[in-house]
Amino acid sequence: MKVATHPGNFHADDVFAVATLGLAAGPLQLVRTRDEEQFAASDVRVDVGGRSDPATGDFDHHQRGGAGERPNGIRYASFGLVWRAYGAQLAGSPEAARAIDERLVQGVDANDTGQTISSSLVGDIRSMTVSGVIAAMNPVWDEELDPVQEDARFDEAVAVAARILEREIAGAAAFRRAHQLVADAIGRADDPRIIELDRNMPWREAVVTSAPEALFVIYPKSDGWGLQAVPQTLGAFGNRKNLPAAWTGHSGAELAAITGVPDAVFCHTAGFYVSAVTRAGITALARQALAAATPEPSAD
Repeated sequence: MKVATHPGNFHADDVFAVATLGLAAGPLQLVRTRDEEQFAASDVRVDVGGRSDPATGDFDHHQRGGAGERPNGIRYASFGLVWRAYGAQLAGSPEAARAIDERLVQGVDANDTGQTISSSLVGDIRSMTVSGVIAAMNPVWDEELDPVQEDARFDEAVAVAARILEREIAGAAAFRRAHQLVADAIGRADDPRIIELDRNMPWREAVVTSAPEALFVIYPKSDGWGLQAVPQTLGAFGNRKNLPAAWTGHSGAELAAITGVPDAVFCHTAGFYVSAVTRAGITALARQALAAATPEPSAD
């Protein structure tokens, strides 16, 4: 497949679009150009050409009126256009492709189309985004590269984007496998407030959305057992029930003395996680946590 895109500084949308095409079609013949004849001779045009039509291999959003938007209002950039065409094929299902679009693609598209979808809660602090990571691979203002070196830098960025996409695709497949296993664990729980998994796996969405009584999830780890509090909502830090405040920030002998569980290991200061060496130990901690009084919410 011959793919044309623009030369000069690159952005996450064109880099991820090319990476997606490479994963879908194999090794690409890539040309970075503004030459109309080379555009016409290419199978696919990404972020150039002024058209959006997957049937003709055109994935641009710079034309008047743009290339459309999602139901939530986030406009399509080149990454989103290519992902819309190839995502289900790569991710294995429309559902998995949609999850990756929500988690990765839409943020890249919004950044490129000038839409703010997040803001800092701490002054002027701005978290690094995947778009920022890709942008940082461009030459700085006083770094002089010849066209061959510029193309090599673009290739490096595409390799990074392809690896991120590969892990997102693998993660989406793993999430689907885990969802059923967590549903099975919810169904067999003796006490609906405690969900026990036979492995540590993604559990939050299944538990939060389908186990309204669940307060804690326990699971084996490589060095023992862990217990985590179930969040009130997805993506939030508040829990349905915190671990006892007396445990938080303690570990080892101190935690064992406080809880009476000899193999208690560690409790996070935020009160959402505690660990023990054995299943018996973590189960005992779970029972204590269930029995502990829940503090009344602050009047403030």
